[in-house]
Amino acid sequence: MRSISVRLAAVVALSFPASLYAQRAERNDPFGREWRFEAGAGVNYGLPQGVFRDYVKQGFGADAFFRWNFDRQGILSLRADGGFLGYGRETKRVPLSGTVGGRILVDLTTSNNIVHLGLGPQLTAPDGPFRPYVNGGGGFSYFFTTSSVEGSNDNEPFASTTNYDDFALSWSAGSGILIPVGVRRDVSLDVGVQYRDNGQVRYLRKGSIVDLPNGGIQITPIESDANLLTFRLGISARIR
Repeated sequence: MRSISVRLAAVVALSFPASLYAQRAERNDPFGREWRFEAGAGVNYGLPQGVFRDYVKQGFGADAFFRWNFDRQGILSLRADGGFLGYGRETKRVPLSGTVGGRILVDLTTSNNIVHLGLGPQLTAPDGPFRPYVNGGGGFSYFFTTSSVEGSNDNEPFASTTNYDDFALSWSAGSGILIPVGVRRDVSLDVGVQYRDNGQVRYLRKGSIVDLPNGGIQITPIESDANLLTFRLGISARIR
């Protein structure tokens, strides 16, 4: 009995270092892990292209994405992304209504915006100090202009309306670099650029809405290509 116990102890003693080595190897070898998903978000700067740049100078916004991996290293994946970009905003003080005149003034803010959604493939380097990627896809872009009213001491608008909107199918192509950080390297800084072709769109810009003396408004939309080159800085995380 004592002999059996000694043998079992010896087997455990020999197996324990091997087990630790295997666990350490699994932790340090990203190729040995199975990454099913990856998600991220970031801020972006939009630079209009072509004719669109004649009317709009720049835009700022945010976006997010989610990827489903087709292989265990996440080299080939299906990427769904969406974002918001504001490309013009103006605020002015106006009377609350014609009946109270200038006794009660409110802030009237008009903003021009774009929302996009897309879906397409992505190729990503599985590991390394830098993980370059390329992607592409199709989707839609929604251009809309809204006006809202808020009080001087209240940052929440109490009335708003959509002045103008248009919808366009779009396609995109992008590339970037993921820079893994941390011990496990599950989280990465994401620096990228994306070109989005929105085709012909009708949209408003700053000055497209003019207030008339009779209380009405005059809206002058622009129709042109509305393509964008977007630069992003974000963070992404691998999900098992």
